Amino acid sequence: MADLLKKLFKSQSPSAITIVSGLPRSGTSMMMKMLEAGGIAPLTDDIRSADPDNPKGYYEYERVKQMGKGDIAWLADALGKSVKVISALLKHLPADYQYQVIFMHRDMPEILASQQKMLERRGESEAAIDDQKMTELFQKHLGSVEQWLNAQPNISTLELHYSEIVADPLPYIDRINTFLGGKLDTEKMLEVVDPALYRNRKESS
Repeated sequence: MADLLKKLFKSQSPSAITIVSGLPRSGTSMMMKMLEAGGIAPLTDDIRSADPDNPKGYYEYERVKQMGKGDIAWLADALGKSVKVISALLKHLPADYQYQVIFMHRDMPEILASQQKMLERRGESEAAIDDQKMTELFQKHLGSVEQWLNAQPNISTLELHYSEIVADPLPYIDRINTFLGGKLDTEKMLEVVDPALYRNRKESS
């Protein structure tokens, strides 16, 4: 119980950094926009502009990609804000900050299809790894990240699924609001969820 209360307290700390994470194409940009609408300012630089793959913006901050090279000074500017950090970079977060991580999941076939369409639009070459192998690699990576997150005393984590949020957003918005301290504008967050942007859906069986 003490550990649970400690985690809850950290998740509500105004001095914490809110991290939105997951695999690429897992709904992280949507979540960033939801948090912005709810009242948490995003840390972004607008270098990567909106395009057909993310018509409402990517919400990225380029210096995040340099954490593996030691660029972590920018985290001081992220206190009280939200910032998008893909799952592969989470382990570079320094231990001297408190983080509240919203980790986005999405069905793997949808992620792979979305990534492939994005590459095609950019005219980039297709990766020489088939979907089954890529799925295995991603699943192994996600397992490693989950284990690491659970072991960090300075990190609280809320795991959410993209398709579930789009299908029925309100209960998940309530969970997000509780996780982040209960002060978000949930009505404005609800307005952000746009089912029309849910493309590359998994085929129903």
